Amino acid sequence: MNADRASTTAADLDHATISLAGAVIAPRPISRRQRLILIPIVTASGFAGLGYEIVWTRQLALVLGTEMMAVLGAVSGFFAGLALGAFLLDGPIRRARSPWRIYAVLEAVIGIWGILCIWLLPGAGRLLAPLIGTEPALPVLWGASFALPMLILAPATIAMGGTLTAIERIVSNAWSNQRISAGVYGANTAGAVAGALVSAFVILPAVGLAGTQILLAAVNAACAFAAYRLDPGPTVDGERARGGAVPIRLTVTLFATGLLGIAFEMLVVRLAAQVLQDTIYTFAGLLAAYLLGVALGGLAWQRAGSKTSDTSLGWLLAGTALSILATAALAPAIAGIAEAAADQGLASEIAVALALFLVPSALMGATFGLLLQRAHDHRGTLGYAVGINAAGACVAPLLAAQILIPSLGTWLAIVVVALAYLVLLPLRRAAIVWGAAPALAAGVLLAKPAPSMIRVPAGGSLLAVREGPMATASVVDDASGAKYLEVNGRFRMGGTSSMRSDYRQAMLPLLLHPAPREALFLGLGTGATLIGGTKLPSVSVHGVELSQEVVDLMPRFVDPQDLQRARISVADARRYVVADTALHDVIIADLFHPALDGSGALYTREHFEAIRKRLAPQGIFCQWLPLYQLDAPSLRAIIRSFLSVYPEGSAWLNHYSVRTPMLALIGPRDAAPLDLAALRTRLDTPDVAAAIRPLGFQSPLDLLGQYLAGPRALSRFSGTGPMNTDDFPFVTFDAERNVRALSAPPWSLLLETIRSIRTEPEELLDTRSSGDFQRRLASYWEARNRFIEAGAALRGEPRGRALIEAAAPGLIETLRLSPEFDPAYQPLLSMARALAASDRPAARRLLEAIVSAAPAREEAAQMLRQIAPAP
Repeated sequence: MNADRASTTAADLDHATISLAGAVIAPRPISRRQRLILIPIVTASGFAGLGYEIVWTRQLALVLGTEMMAVLGAVSGFFAGLALGAFLLDGPIRRARSPWRIYAVLEAVIGIWGILCIWLLPGAGRLLAPLIGTEPALPVLWGASFALPMLILAPATIAMGGTLTAIERIVSNAWSNQRISAGVYGANTAGAVAGALVSAFVILPAVGLAGTQILLAAVNAACAFAAYRLDPGPTVDGERARGGAVPIRLTVTLFATGLLGIAFEMLVVRLAAQVLQDTIYTFAGLLAAYLLGVALGGLAWQRAGSKTSDTSLGWLLAGTALSILATAALAPAIAGIAEAAADQGLASEIAVALALFLVPSALMGATFGLLLQRAHDHRGTLGYAVGINAAGACVAPLLAAQILIPSLGTWLAIVVVALAYLVLLPLRRAAIVWGAAPALAAGVLLAKPAPSMIRVPAGGSLLAVREGPMATASVVDDASGAKYLEVNGRFRMGGTSSMRSDYRQAMLPLLLHPAPREALFLGLGTGATLIGGTKLPSVSVHGVELSQEVVDLMPRFVDPQDLQRARISVADARRYVVADTALHDVIIADLFHPALDGSGALYTREHFEAIRKRLAPQGIFCQWLPLYQLDAPSLRAIIRSFLSVYPEGSAWLNHYSVRTPMLALIGPRDAAPLDLAALRTRLDTPDVAAAIRPLGFQSPLDLLGQYLAGPRALSRFSGTGPMNTDDFPFVTFDAERNVRALSAPPWSLLLETIRSIRTEPEELLDTRSSGDFQRRLASYWEARNRFIEAGAALRGEPRGRALIEAAAPGLIETLRLSPEFDPAYQPLLSMARALAASDRPAARRLLEAIVSAAPAREEAAQMLRQIAPAP
């Protein structure tokens, strides 16, 4: 379409007649009211599209896994469907006698298929996982992850690919304006912003995945019905019917901007994961910020006059490059900004997302609007341009995750993306001027070392970093010399100070099984829990860890020779369990941060059911829960889900520290009473004793003292309420409260739990157990709870004499309840030794109190005789 034709007045267009196939068809005018109704239709179409994308992404993660290749395949498959739809439907829509009816049919197809996907996606995933196996080659995993969404979602995504073209034709006819492509795209994208936010923050937490798809299908139905009712009759535009060729350079630019735009989005999301909470709401906020910028950019360009000259394109491309570089320059400060604004919750995260995305994405939206209009002027519709751009977006995930991040790192990759925009500048002398500022800015940034997003404590140091497409794993030591493993600069996965606790995480379920041979560990962290399993004789251990970067850093924490005794698979735990065909005596699932996006799926009823199928006869499943990262509603939802699969389930503590309290849910495949005699014999076996004595398991009392509740007590504690399921992942939706739990005292939920649960010996021991042992065990539990209360009552970080004076009275009171409670007895002896070096009278008084509380134990009495020998 030339410039003269583009300036045709609205009156000329309203009264034009267009000849097609020998017939003369006069467009019927539509009323102002009909035009106004078009605005919510355009917006609602974008709303539903992004809502589906969020829901389908979650469903695909459940069935394909969250390995990066699976995620890449799902995203690429989605964009491939959009591109295919834009190409295939461009001609039919351009030639259609009534774009209104075409649009109505497309919306109806999306809605119908959206409802069918409630069953199609999970069913296809259950069939796919066994076919590709537990450890497929990366090309196989990517290919399967690409093919599944491409094929299953094809009817809906192909229809989505055509809706924008149909809407643009409808709107341009309604407003008698052939140059509103960017405005249509901007309005549609504005609806997508609302779809991302409302779906994630409101609809999904209210009605779950299936309910959300039904509501989105209702939006599609409303759009289809409204379009059908508004249809003014045949309105064929001969200018559209001709479909001219699009210049090669314009095609290349459309493809490249689609590729670079989505690559930039992925890189910034990857960077933001290191400073934000990385919940479902974090992702929604980032996506909404990106789309908001795109929408504002498209609408602003439309309002500014829709100039498609090379001068406009050059300034937009150069401005996009410069704004991306500004985002890269801002990145080192983002961590501090996010931490300072953490008290504001989601508002602070959205503010950070806007700071990272708004300006670059607005310029990208304006650039795409210009390119859309150029393609529209040549071809008469948007389909070709949308298809080429979506094809570039289809390639972007693979480029970003498999080439840019591994070879350059996330931050440097962002700089490279900015420079790539300069390559697209029009071949004009003025391009040197347009590109000078961003090129100079890039040079300044590249002259400096890439900034680290990892926060190192005062007096500590960064020992190692492994950056991958999914996560950045690092080893940091603090001022005390303790090392810890950190993922994405925020989430600690254990360290040297927790090695004893990590070993105990393996020992508890392995000791409760009568004769374990095969043990499967889901989630490895430092590898200490996995290695703890190798300490027991005749146990073969196999670990599954999602992140290769985490696996690479395990030798920093455990002996590499110990690692050689274990088999390790890098895979998504959910997908691995579904694809696995082996049976295991014990399956141990590690602590998964409940607020972290994706972790909630590891606590669902469906996942627990899949694990049960992998248990051998007499098998035991152990799910560890981080009480210091959970809120009460999430804990109760997890317990309800667990008991629905393991009705004989029980709850156990790992240790009695109030700083990092952990709860184990133990689920037996087959109900069987605890054989106390067999347990005592096994614990006394020399090989077993050598492994467990250093961990504090001296007798059955030490092991069974960790027992907290049986199925009846757990059921009363969890009460009624929602379960955590694949369709309604309550823990995922509860992310904000779980984030707030991190700032609460770490013992809060532990105290609430032990105060709410009455531990009952009859739920653990059969009637053959001696009454004396039951009384001793009940006293031990009472002492344990008092010990925890005393630990929580300590304020601040007392050291030396101050610690002794603050803690000793509570420990003495604990011993009076159960003299066999070693976690109180041994610290008291250590305090007495420390006092003996500087204040022998005080040491003597403490030892006398210990002897009075536990007269049957010899250690304190012997130390007292050494300090104050008999005259």
